Amino acid sequence: MNKTTQKVMFSSSTGEWSTPQAFFDRLNWRFGPFDLDPCAQGNNAKCTKFFTEQEDGLAQDWGGYTAFVNPPYGRGIDRWIKKAYEESLEEDTRVVMLIPARTDTKYWHKYVMKAAEIHLVRGRLKFGDSTNSAPFPSAVVVFDNSPHYIREARPKIFSMEKA
Repeated sequence: MNKTTQKVMFSSSTGEWSTPQAFFDRLNWRFGPFDLDPCAQGNNAKCTKFFTEQEDGLAQDWGGYTAFVNPPYGRGIDRWIKKAYEESLEEDTRVVMLIPARTDTKYWHKYVMKAAEIHLVRGRLKFGDSTNSAPFPSAVVVFDNSPHYIREARPKIFSMEKA
């Protein structure tokens, strides 16, 4: 990948990308109801129970929740993905993440590939109030180690297209 492509794919004035509400609603319908947003800002929390940056969701216990996680997309995203995987090992805990589909990263192979489900998002999402689509593809990753959870053998495509 050349330097120009790297600049577009991995740069942003912020690592925080607010989840599009319609997309969240579809995830909440399919995988929820969500009752914890561990990496929110007060103005964009998707759940009644949430942790802000000051409360440090990485240091909090997510056990017993169905968490929706749209982590900061910069350096350190690997810590959020590791935390999501580890928390999903707790009883009655499911973690659904919206992350960049960066299949070439160490964290993808170490943690994401252990997910119960991986959904590749067709197209590019428009985060927050942006008029432009994200410069990267996205994935929805479901960590759920419940004994009753039926695991799919292959990734699914989660389309934003209307049915």
